[in-house]
Amino acid sequence: MALEITDGNFEEVVMNSDKPVVVDFWAAWCGPCRMIGPIIEEMATEYDGKALVGKVDVDSNPGVSAQFGVRNIPTVLFIKNGEVVDKSVGAVPKAQLTQKLNELV
Repeated sequence: MALEITDGNFEEVVMNSDKPVVVDFWAAWCGPCRMIGPIIEEMATEYDGKALVGKVDVDSNPGVSAQFGVRNIPTVLFIKNGEVVDKSVGAVPKAQLTQKLNELV
C-alpha cells in the first residue's frame, strides 16, 4: 500500500530515504488522479523493499505541493538522494511510470 505522505513527514520519509521515492500528488476530486491511483498502489506492492511509493493529498498538504511547484495533478515526482530526478504530469500508462522508476532502482 502506498505511504501517506504529509507536510509533516515529507522531509523524514522522502528526502532522507536511502531508496528511490515515487510521490503521487493527487486530490479526491481529480478524475485523472483516480485513474492512476490503482497504478500507484500496484507499484507500491511491486517495488516493496526496492523503492518507496507514496501519495500526497494536495488539499491537505499545501506546503509540499508549493515546495515542488505542483500546479497540475496528478503529478508524480521521482526522487533519489533527496533530489527530483524525473516527473510525470497527467494520467499516464503504468509502463511509463515503471520505466522511470526502473531507471532509478
